[in-house]
Amino acid sequence: MLGPGKADLLEGIAETGSIAAAGRRMGMSYKRAWSLVETMNAAFREPLVLRSRGGAQGGGAVLTDTGRTVLDHYRRIQQRAAQAVQKDVAAITALMHGGEGNGT
Repeated sequence: MLGPGKADLLEGIAETGSIAAAGRRMGMSYKRAWSLVETMNAAFREPLVLRSRGGAQGGGAVLTDTGRTVLDHYRRIQQRAAQAVQKDVAAITALMHGGEGNGT
């Protein structure tokens, strides 16, 4: 449904107003970026991204209210997950070459 790459793509679309530009920032083709957007739009009751075709003004894309809500929730999940595993990550890091401390 949604993972780090798709969330980054949504964030890029929100920041650039363009599926192509967001994809380029991530090193992917427009075709791949558009395919991911179509997949996300199909997975949710309402689309996450709306695009307008080119023309005199050029095309563009925007996150819908649902898209912004989904992205906000996903980023909170990531933040909470990172906080939940912080001690374990520190413990593993301490066991690595060049690790510091004892992880507690």
